[in-house]
Amino acid sequence: MAGERVRARAPGRVNLIGDHTDHTGGLVLPIAIDLETVVEGVRGGEVVALRSDRDDETAVVPRDVVDPRSVTPAWARYVAGVVAEVRPAEGFVGSVTTTLPLGGGLSSSAALEVAVALALRPDATDALTVAQMAQRAEHRATGVPCGIMDQLISCGGRAGHALLIDCGVLTVAPVPLPDDLDIVVVHSGQARRLEGSPYAERAAQCRAAEAVIGPLREAGPGTEVAIPDPVVRARARHVLGENARVRAAVEALGARDRPLLGALLQESHASLRDDFAVSTPVLDALVGRLDATPGVFGARLTGAGFGGCVVAVCEPGALDGWGPEATWRVRASAGATVEVL
Repeated sequence: MAGERVRARAPGRVNLIGDHTDHTGGLVLPIAIDLETVVEGVRGGEVVALRSDRDDETAVVPRDVVDPRSVTPAWARYVAGVVAEVRPAEGFVGSVTTTLPLGGGLSSSAALEVAVALALRPDATDALTVAQMAQRAEHRATGVPCGIMDQLISCGGRAGHALLIDCGVLTVAPVPLPDDLDIVVVHSGQARRLEGSPYAERAAQCRAAEAVIGPLREAGPGTEVAIPDPVVRARARHVLGENARVRAAVEALGARDRPLLGALLQESHASLRDDFAVSTPVLDALVGRLDATPGVFGARLTGAGFGGCVVAVCEPGALDGWGPEATWRVRASAGATVEVL
C-alpha cells in the first residue's frame, strides 16, 4: 500500500562445501551468516529508487523495466532484475545498506535481490518462492546461469545450523553445527565478478558431461571415465566428488568429527583448483597458509571462485588476530525477514 514504510533484511552466506554443484541439481551445505543487506523505504510512485551506502549513484528503475542489463549503475541491474520479476503495483523509494563485502563470494548480490524482493512484496512469505524469484532476477540482471543456493539460503537460513540443500528436488534439511567449531571467512583481497567470468563456460561443460553420462546429480564417482573430452571429464569428476563430499561432511558434523570435516574441505579445494579450474594462485596461497595454521582443520575457497573469500573451520579462537587479510568469524543465522513499520 502506498505510503507504507517497509524494512527488509537478507543475510549473505558462506558455503561450507558443495560448490559448482547447484547448477547441476546437486548437493550444497551453506549457512546464512550474520552479515546482511537491508533495504528500507516507502512504497509508492512509478519507480523503484534506492540509494546505496556503497555507491554514489542511485538506482532508479521504472516499474515496467524491460531490459535489466541496460540499467546503470551496474549494481542497479540486480534491483532492475527483481523489479522485472516482481512487477510491483507501485514503486519504492529508500536506501540500501550492507555489512557484506562486495565481490567477495559471500552472496552480496543474492542478499540484495532477496531484500529488494521482500521490500516490494512484503506479503511474500514462502522462502522457496522468493528464492526462485530472486534467482530469475539474477539471470535477467547478469546472464549468469547461477543455481539457487545463494538465494535459498538467504531466504531460509536457520540460526545455529547449516542447510543441506538438494538443488534438484529443492528439499532443505537443517544440519546442527557444533558449538566448539569456529567458522572463519578470510577475504583473499582478490575481487571477482561472475559476470564476464568463465562461470557460464563451466556450466556449459557440465551440460556437455551430462550429454554423455546423464544427470550428474544421479551419477556416481567414477562414471566420468566414459567422457572422452579430458576437460569435460575433469569438470564432471569435480561435481561427482563434491556431491559425495557434501554427504560426508553432513556425517562428519553429526559425529562431531572436526578433523574429517577439515579434510573434506581440503579435498574440495584441491578439486576446485585442479578439476574445475576456478581457483587462483592468490586463493591457493591463502588456503595453504590457513591449512598450516595450528588449530585449523581445513580451508577452501567458497563460492564460485575466481577470487573472493576462503572459509576455514577451526578450533575456537585459532584465527583470532589473523591478518593482514580482512577476516570474519561468522555465525549461522536466520534467513531474511521483512517488516511493515
